[in-house]
Amino acid sequence: MNVLLSFAAALLSLRLAGLLARSRHIAWAGGVLAFAAATGAMAWGAAHGWDSRAFRVWYLAGALLSAPLLGVGSLMLWGRRWAAPLGLLYAGLAIGLAAAMPVHGAFDSTHVPHAQDHVDTLPRVVAIAGSSLGTLAVLVVAVATLRRRPLGNALVVAAIAAAAAASALTQTAVAAAAACFALAAALLYAAVRT
Repeated sequence: MNVLLSFAAALLSLRLAGLLARSRHIAWAGGVLAFAAATGAMAWGAAHGWDSRAFRVWYLAGALLSAPLLGVGSLMLWGRRWAAPLGLLYAGLAIGLAAAMPVHGAFDSTHVPHAQDHVDTLPRVVAIAGSSLGTLAVLVVAVATLRRRPLGNALVVAAIAAAAAASALTQTAVAAAAACFALAAALLYAAVRT
């Protein structure tokens, strides 16, 4: 079930990323594409067992990129032009960090690995800061523009809540986490379509 739900979230996210790219919402498309890669890595890890390659993709896409790029996209939609170069700089930093970070420890199950068991402090601090600031940006913009787009913004906030729940559940209840990731992707898809 973990594999199917994670794979479904990846497919739905890919579809949404394509829609966003066509409508020139590039930062949001990048954030959703990162979400697709992260859930795809979860599906791979659940089906074949985790290894350092799947973990590195999951960590880069899910922990380092998805929420920050969604935050940058929200700020850009809100007319904050300074967000684009900042987002590009951060994405480069995150990709470099993920490529260079040593991944240590053994991977011996189909459950999502604990980051603290496999990466050093710096990548974890960057992931926490980037995800927190990206999530905060999405929420601030959604609340600030709620009157203009009440249903769409409510769906965005619900998607952020589902993704946060999924992130919290990855270490203890993988099936529930996969279901929450699929729900987050569906909610984002519905938000963009409204």
